[in-house]
Amino acid sequence: MSTAAPEAPAPAVPFEFFDVHVVAARRTSPSMVRITFGGDALRRFASGGRDQRIKLFLPHPGQDAPVVPSEAGDAWFTVWRAMDPDVRGIMRTYTVREQRRFPREELDVDFALHGVGDPADAGESGFVPAGPASRWAATARPGDRVTVLGPVEDDNGGVDFRPPPGTDWVLISGDETALPAVAGILEWLPPGTPAKVWIEVPQAGDIQDLPTVADADITWLVRQNTALPRTDFVLGSLSAARLPEGTPYAWIAGEAGTVKALRRHLVRERLFDRRTVKFTGYWRADATEEQLVEEAVSGAAAAGGD
Repeated sequence: MSTAAPEAPAPAVPFEFFDVHVVAARRTSPSMVRITFGGDALRRFASGGRDQRIKLFLPHPGQDAPVVPSEAGDAWFTVWRAMDPDVRGIMRTYTVREQRRFPREELDVDFALHGVGDPADAGESGFVPAGPASRWAATARPGDRVTVLGPVEDDNGGVDFRPPPGTDWVLISGDETALPAVAGILEWLPPGTPAKVWIEVPQAGDIQDLPTVADADITWLVRQNTALPRTDFVLGSLSAARLPEGTPYAWIAGEAGTVKALRRHLVRERLFDRRTVKFTGYWRADATEEQLVEEAVSGAAAAGGD
């Protein structure tokens, strides 16, 4: 996940804050940059693979490191929310692209650079402006400090891709913000697993080689090559596809409006059991990152008062 709206988490297993620093930053495509984080604290970090979510806390301009709660217990979100927004760490949700133990403890996170550089992704409602995370990633340098809130057990509540027993094949759809999660899922799938995959990217240069031992049929949808609105573009391709026989499991992530339309199509027209469709809006075309954060904070406060 790349620019996901941060939900208020309720970890099923212990999560901890990890102080890390940038080891390297490299552009993997015109619209994506991969940041490698390092630090001895990552010895306790335990990714569950697939679409493993983490919270990333970034410093404000002028800060050497983000300001976060002192502990990652059940109350951390309440403590963070009570902090001055101009001081507390800028929180975003991302997907672990890869974790390495050797030759040193490292963590890769891929960032979609909305609004940074060539504005190839104009979207349905105009150019998507750069948020704090995109701006930070575009200028990240070795030594820059951030904080990660992540799991210390690999079977944790930050993994959503969980096909139930009896699944015969999987359907996966996501845009560039979901590309790291899609890549992780494809690497995790058992050999020969039938998978129908749709990946939406801004331009042809964003197409990547995605290693997998699954029997994956991957369709790349390049927005630069169409005048259609993004939702119509993806829905048109998926709705025209012939799907495998058997019991499916679907995982859909990306822009919230497109995700909603795809889920509706699968449940109403393809007759998927709604319980077998995992869907997540990582971002929304009509909202900035900060608006999504505020909605998440307000929603958590309302839920806490029930």
